[in-house]
Amino acid sequence: MSNARIALVDVNNFYVSCERVFDPTLEGRPVVVLSNNDGCVVARSAEAKALGIATGAPWFQIQSQAKAWGLVARSSNYELYGDLSARVMEVVGRFGTWQEVYSIDESFVGLVGDSAQLQLAGRDIRAAVMRNVGVPVCVGVATTKTLAKFANRIAKQNPALGGVCALEAMPAGHVESIQSKVPASGLWGVGGKTAARLKMMGIETIADLKAADPALIRKKFSVVLQRTVMELNGTECMPHTEERVNKQQIMFSRSFSEPVTTVAGMEEVMGIYAQRGASRLHEEGLRASLMTISAGTSRFTAGEGSFPAATIRFATPTQDPIVLVRAAVAAIREAAVPGASYLRAGVMFSGLEPASGAGMLDIFGTEAKPPEVGGVLGEVRSKFGNMAIGIGIGGLAQAPQWSMKREHSSPRYTTEWKELPVVRA
Repeated sequence: MSNARIALVDVNNFYVSCERVFDPTLEGRPVVVLSNNDGCVVARSAEAKALGIATGAPWFQIQSQAKAWGLVARSSNYELYGDLSARVMEVVGRFGTWQEVYSIDESFVGLVGDSAQLQLAGRDIRAAVMRNVGVPVCVGVATTKTLAKFANRIAKQNPALGGVCALEAMPAGHVESIQSKVPASGLWGVGGKTAARLKMMGIETIADLKAADPALIRKKFSVVLQRTVMELNGTECMPHTEERVNKQQIMFSRSFSEPVTTVAGMEEVMGIYAQRGASRLHEEGLRASLMTISAGTSRFTAGEGSFPAATIRFATPTQDPIVLVRAAVAAIREAAVPGASYLRAGVMFSGLEPASGAGMLDIFGTEAKPPEVGGVLGEVRSKFGNMAIGIGIGGLAQAPQWSMKREHSSPRYTTEWKELPVVRA
């Protein structure tokens, strides 16, 4: 379709914006969101960026200055962020002929119309997301994904545009002028090392890359960068979701707030992590034929730093939490070293296939088929929260002592009954 276009909808400062939805006092204040165990900064508000706080800055180094700066810190609240992300994507999807959720805060959607209609659609998307979810977004519209990402960048950096940039609606020559000033590293998919190599060839800006020979770029770099050049020139080369390869792995991995030093403790860890992984399999509608467990100590500890791992192959692919927990606990029991100070662990599922399929027939009857409880657990958790039900220690309401440190966590306003916001009038 000649008037078919691609829009990239991106939530501004997503984690911080989620925190502000239910706490308006954070508006206009410097806010940072911290990583697991409150280790370092993973997200910053515009006000925090203005203070010079860098992504990755260790919290313990800036904590003493927080009061003087008026800086507010929040622990990562992934339950809240994930739920609000799903709501944003649902609203955005109403406007497109197709939708590809690219990340937790970004979505590509297909739009149809002339430049005026595309501008109006972008404004409608912004208004709908703010009205229904409460977070601000910017919208970039163009003929390809690469150009849509570039248009989104323009929308974010030019407040006069009102958060929407349709490249075709911009004055003639204006886009080319911007591209001639922005370094190639400012383009989606072009990292610092690639930009340095391009510079050695005399390609310093986006405009330079756009004018480059695609065949030469492929020879010197890769087919991926060649596609970027072609997309800059208006040729769509990047597939939509339905054309992508299916998910290959699912992982659940976390660091501990304090070391786990006993085999029994690591069995508890794996019992809980295997259940969380099983929940993700159920949510994705997948089952796994392989599960790999891993655990690690500090690389700075003398004589330690090991990463015992084990891979379990199932006779028939499964998402059943009972089967996965038993296998994970048995494997860590064999692999864990008594007395070692474990600081992190994880489970990874691979060999994935749709759970709706018939699956492999176990003709030899090597495994007795357990009752299917994954769906039941998932339904209960979706209604009453992740701590409402589980297997073994995973079903206890009290979080284990080694679980992640979240001293600055906000409530899970939308996913936990006990933490729902209360309105008084």
